[in-house]
Amino acid sequence: MGPDVPLLNDYKQEFFLKRFPQTVLGVDLAHRFAVNTAILEQTNQILHIIFLFLPFLWAMGVLPPLDALFLWGMEQLLEFGLGGSPMSSNTKLLVMFLISAGTAIASYFIPSTLGVILFMTGFGFILSLNLSEIGFAFKHTMISHLDSSKSKNVHRGLRIQYGWREFIFYLTVLTFALIEASLLHRFAGLSSFAKASPQTVASCILIILLTIMWILREIQRVYLFGVFRNPFYPKDVRTVPVLMEKQRRLMKVGVVRRILLTLVSPFAMIAFLSLDRSLQNLHSVSVCIGFTRIFRMVWQNTENALLDIVVVSVAQMLVFSPDLWWNRSLDTGIRLLLVGILRDRLLQFISKLQFAIAILLTSWTEKKQRRKSTASLIALNVVFFPILLTFIAVSALLSSPLLPLFTLPVFLIGFPRPVRSWPGPVGAAACVCSDTVYYQQMVPSLAVALQSALAAGSLGVSLPGSHYLCRFQDRLMWILVLEKGFTYCGVNIKGLELRETSCHAAEAHRVDEIFEMAFEHQDHTKILSPNHHFGHILTPCTVLPVRLYSDARNVLSGIIDSHENLKHLKDDFIKVLVWMLVQYCYKKSKTGESPGNADKNRKGAFPADQHSSAAERARPLREDDSFSVDTIEDWTEDSDIFDLEPSGRTKGRKEPGQLGTTPKVHLSIPGSVETQSQDIPQEMSPEEKLYRAVVLGLPAVDKGKQEEVSPRVEFSCSYSELLSIPEEWRTAPMPASKVNEMRQRFPEEWYHFILSQLDFFHLKEKPSDLLEDLIKDKALKDLYIHGVLSCCFGLFGLDNTVPAPSHVFRAYTGGIPWSVGLDWLTGKPELFQLALKAFRYAFKLMVDKASLGPAENFKELVNYLEEYENDWYIGLVSDLEWQQAVLQEKPYLFSLGHDPNMGIYTGRVLTLQELLVQVGKLNDEAVRGQWANLSWELLYATNDDEERYSIQAHPVLLRNLTVQAADPPLGYPVYSSEVLHLPLF
Repeated sequence: MGPDVPLLNDYKQEFFLKRFPQTVLGVDLAHRFAVNTAILEQTNQILHIIFLFLPFLWAMGVLPPLDALFLWGMEQLLEFGLGGSPMSSNTKLLVMFLISAGTAIASYFIPSTLGVILFMTGFGFILSLNLSEIGFAFKHTMISHLDSSKSKNVHRGLRIQYGWREFIFYLTVLTFALIEASLLHRFAGLSSFAKASPQTVASCILIILLTIMWILREIQRVYLFGVFRNPFYPKDVRTVPVLMEKQRRLMKVGVVRRILLTLVSPFAMIAFLSLDRSLQNLHSVSVCIGFTRIFRMVWQNTENALLDIVVVSVAQMLVFSPDLWWNRSLDTGIRLLLVGILRDRLLQFISKLQFAIAILLTSWTEKKQRRKSTASLIALNVVFFPILLTFIAVSALLSSPLLPLFTLPVFLIGFPRPVRSWPGPVGAAACVCSDTVYYQQMVPSLAVALQSALAAGSLGVSLPGSHYLCRFQDRLMWILVLEKGFTYCGVNIKGLELRETSCHAAEAHRVDEIFEMAFEHQDHTKILSPNHHFGHILTPCTVLPVRLYSDARNVLSGIIDSHENLKHLKDDFIKVLVWMLVQYCYKKSKTGESPGNADKNRKGAFPADQHSSAAERARPLREDDSFSVDTIEDWTEDSDIFDLEPSGRTKGRKEPGQLGTTPKVHLSIPGSVETQSQDIPQEMSPEEKLYRAVVLGLPAVDKGKQEEVSPRVEFSCSYSELLSIPEEWRTAPMPASKVNEMRQRFPEEWYHFILSQLDFFHLKEKPSDLLEDLIKDKALKDLYIHGVLSCCFGLFGLDNTVPAPSHVFRAYTGGIPWSVGLDWLTGKPELFQLALKAFRYAFKLMVDKASLGPAENFKELVNYLEEYENDWYIGLVSDLEWQQAVLQEKPYLFSLGHDPNMGIYTGRVLTLQELLVQVGKLNDEAVRGQWANLSWELLYATNDDEERYSIQAHPVLLRNLTVQAADPPLGYPVYSSEVLHLPLF
């Protein structure tokens, strides 16, 4: 699978027609509306020179499109200037930016310090909530109150279920925060920062909280700092029960950390901020911006806010001199703003530096990545290492991706872009295929598991822009954190293709090695054993219990080609088909519709004389012709084609009571003289007379126009009509010898046992000996004998030979070569589906008997069949019902496959159970850099070669998987969820 080339070409055309004019227009407007000052005049001259290089900068991907620059600027101002979080959509980003900016401006005009504190505390808390989901919940509640019928049709998906409990919780937290801020500022907020001041005490508490939370977070991860294995993390974790048993203490640690993060830390930080003397300076722009930001960040991004406040507190404790620039010129809010920006850019610089070093080293250490120019490029990077560091620093300062050209060790600065990296709505596009359904089934359970992991901190510090990779068997899930606030997190989950190419398989194999080394190896005897894959962009975090399908594939050699198994397959098929027909008719009787009258209800009952005359004119099938429905009578030399009856031998072959006949249609030759006979009705149509006159040499008659009529069946039990098979299913033409043979092979004891299991509770009045009468009814049994024989005739023919494995496979898949019997059977779609289903059940029963042993009695056999009916879907992976069964979460699914290259038959079993999914954190800047190169290479360099270097396997950078995870049309994930808002209570 690769990118959609036509869609990609349309995307390129739109990109160049819109984005390049936007960029040039932005530069032109900046020049036209600039005020004529000396500095700007000098800048204007410089820009005239730079303008000459704009096409080159555009081609190198350094010059940003205007819309990307605008969104990036809003995102940076919202996050670092107003204390908010990047948003999952452009609309939410714009609305939240305007509201947050209005809040900061409004705080400037509040006349009292107490009012400022209460305003900032209240709005900081409110804006940190998931307002869009709260609004959706409110709208849903109002609709449900106004119209209860409409509320049932509102699709909520994986949205957060807000109710009275959450509303009371938020209201309580807000009330206590306002009370705490007002009381502390009113009674203890006038003292300056000193060794014994209340703010110093609050600083000490925050330092202790930060230390405890950092320890509690790291102790839940498999590696400390990504370097040494955590001695407290469970070893050799393979199953959910083992994980729950060994991780019980760590779960308690996660609960403690969640309480400290959600409740204790915000109130401690509010105490510190409320005691600050800087709030006494009313109508100060710096105070309004700095404190509006930090009062919101306390709730929006608690961990980073705690770190920033601790850094500022430690700096104040170490430097008490009031004459120092840090203390004299800057208030606490601006200090926190500068520390926050410095923290973010420093972490970005470290991540980008790791990414650059990984590309440099692996371009030589990985043999498949080594090229002729590798040594020269490495030498240039070493010589110009200061320039490389400058590029990385500028890239970190602009918060733009570090772009490795063609993923070679040649680095450029990509243009700034939002954290989402891709335009368009989240989850709006994916390369949907048959594998998509497996991700659709598992995402709800994975989202629930992610809630606990994110809240407990076992996934590390999860910020907007963080990337995680989950692995289970052949499934790879890519998780991107889009936004985060107080007790919620918005993520996007993508599913990568299951059909592994060579590049995909190489990188997936390395991912498996990393996770196996972290979670499954038992050789962790050393304390703080090192991470053997340190420097890889993937760092294992933890394992999550998720309810999903495990995929097991087995070779059926020795089962499907066993003569003994195939010999019993026909007998098992007959038993399963009898059980299925009885269950079908019994269920029909419960609905009040008699299966035997299905055709009559639809077409009307036939009169008795018409029924009998049709039976008299019926032509039986010759016993030596097992693959013909309509047999033409033998012709002799003295036969006259214009005789009323071609031969008298037909009457001799008539067998009264024979089932499954087709009425003979009598036709006449146009223009001929018609004679009449006593056995020919006067009202016979000309077409019927023509048929009686000429049998051979006529055009084929449309069989769809003929009525298939079965003789009347007289039941000895009046209730047998409830279990009789539909009349149109009794019309298969069968030789009498085959019917007698089937009567001998018919499992009569099994048939009696099935009837004895019926309860008929739906009948208000029934005789006590109802089941005995049904069992004794020979006419009812003959119907089932004929119905079973009809299905056997369609699937196996009338031969008694043991079916070959190839025929069994074709019968299982419904691809049997055409035959007259199959043609009749496919003309009854419902019966054909029952027969196909029965054959598949019989095949699954053969496999189970070969592995588990034969059924000891009829009761056990019925249990097998009921389990197949209720808990299994037995069919083909390509069936639509297979996908529906996955989404409905059937406990088990079975499919038969064939490998023509190796000549083997395989069985595939999907089992729904709670299993462990391994989760690792990716280097965010490595992903952003590779996506930036993908965008540049496909849109600017227009290199859409599917075998290009930048898409080849790279076991350290996971280059192929990263390209797959990009949004279409540049990437090709098979599944992409909408924004999932996960509650982190």
